[in-house]
Amino acid sequence: MRSKLTSAIGVLLAAAAVSGCGGGGGGGAGVALPEGCSSAEAPPPKRINLARPGKTLAPSAVVVTTSCGEFRIALDSARAPKTVSSFASLVQEGVYNDTLIHRIQTGFVIQGGDPLGNGTGGPGYYVDEPPPQSLSYTRGVVAMAKSAAEPPGRSGSQFFVVTVPDAGLAPDYALLGRVSEGFGTVRRISKLGTPSGAPRAPVLIERITLSGGG
Repeated sequence: MRSKLTSAIGVLLAAAAVSGCGGGGGGGAGVALPEGCSSAEAPPPKRINLARPGKTLAPSAVVVTTSCGEFRIALDSARAPKTVSSFASLVQEGVYNDTLIHRIQTGFVIQGGDPLGNGTGGPGYYVDEPPPQSLSYTRGVVAMAKSAAEPPGRSGSQFFVVTVPDAGLAPDYALLGRVSEGFGTVRRISKLGTPSGAPRAPVLIERITLSGGG
């Protein structure tokens, strides 16, 4: 699986290296949207420069509302307390609202959470929390994206959802949780994917909201 891993890191999940590689939701005119998806416009980029949060948050889940419907992520605070707390803080700050699912890789993952919308942005800080070495990136697992040059478990704001039985990735990407409800929405979004990861039409994250805990 190493060749797939190299391709995945170099082309898709590298937050810095994807600059200029497509994605971002431009175009889409004339594309037939899957049933359940609404037409969306690519929002303007948001430039975020936050300090690393000092407060620890431990919500049990988040609800991701997109232009293709909702899905729920059960957050794994037990195995990834720092990653979950950082993600929850970004949710509270509204960082994810009105941003794109900027990369939809056919038969692999969907990826969002970049305030710039092109795969190069972040929140202005990073968190380091290597995932369990036993972690497998199977269908529904949600983890944080990073560049190949960054150490295992480093994360900013970008996250991805695995859409295939096994993505074949080494345990380098910080664990966030797993899709617990609404995987049909993830499948709809995946239908707008391409082999390169550039979406065929914009898919908007309208908002992400916390659910339970705090």
